[in-house]
Amino acid sequence: MWLDLIQKAKDGGLDAVETYIFWKVHEPIRRQYNFEGNLDFVKFFKLVQEGGLYGILRLGPYVCAEWNYGGFPVWLNNIEGIELRTDNEIYKNEMRIFVTNMVDMCKEAKLFTSQGGPIILAQIENEYGNILWAYKDKGVA
Repeated sequence: MWLDLIQKAKDGGLDAVETYIFWKVHEPIRRQYNFEGNLDFVKFFKLVQEGGLYGILRLGPYVCAEWNYGGFPVWLNNIEGIELRTDNEIYKNEMRIFVTNMVDMCKEAKLFTSQGGPIILAQIENEYGNILWAYKDKGVA
């Protein structure tokens, strides 16, 4: 299905397509990852490149996208002392592990433009300005 959609995007005049990386579907259980089938974002971006388009990677960790819990895995909420989307060492460590894994997968597959790949832009976090005020100094940090 991806090839057809990519071709339609190109035929429609688009230069780039984007996709989210939903933490909750790629790591539904802590440290157990899933990149099978339609979760294989590496394959997706390779097809994007084959189709002659650029890619935009929106790797979260929070994506919103009208998904419950903003795409966060529910297990995050069960970690004692965690404060999501703020200057909290526990959260930042979990976020760092996930994001590093995703970026490393992209690097290994040479998906970034600097490596000859299709990804011209990567976005981390999403819609943070909407909640920044609630975290006060921890949000600013």
